[in-house]
Amino acid sequence: MALREVLQFPDKRLRRVSEPISEITDEIRTLAADMCEVMYDEPGIGLAAPQVGEAVRLIVVDTDWQSNEDGEPVERNPLTLVNPEIVEREGTLIWTEACLSVPDFEADVERSEKVRIRGTDLEGNPVEILAEELKAVCFQHEMDHLDGVLFIDRISRLKRSLYVKRRKKQLRRELEEGASAPRG
Repeated sequence: MALREVLQFPDKRLRRVSEPISEITDEIRTLAADMCEVMYDEPGIGLAAPQVGEAVRLIVVDTDWQSNEDGEPVERNPLTLVNPEIVEREGTLIWTEACLSVPDFEADVERSEKVRIRGTDLEGNPVEILAEELKAVCFQHEMDHLDGVLFIDRISRLKRSLYVKRRKKQLRRELEEGASAPRG
């Protein structure tokens, strides 16, 4: 089975606001499992459904997983949240963030130091999580995706425009290389 593709900036689908999930179906459970596989394969510590082209309010987060020397995960503990929302914020911190959908870039972003999140699990049970530091940053980052917001929207206009310019140049170069490649 092929893994789902991670959409990359400037794909317009990353800017869509995701729809709430009204019913947890087998398709939603499959999507969550697929998202976990993609997250571990990339490797990342979080993934939102819009990043794999699905405009629904679903995220997976695992800030604790580790891999062995072959890069294989040895312990997985993914948190899957349906329709997550931040209900409480406390403090601020600056965290250096990166994103699977924003290749080859990282930047310092101001986030809440602690967040309380509510949502449901894949069985429809209510879940409430109090997250701090890395886990809090990860939840905020992934939940931004549900509203069509990328972490580069939270940095200075100058840094963002430099990245956008570099990314467009990179995409043009890839397009030119693809056009000049021999066809078989």
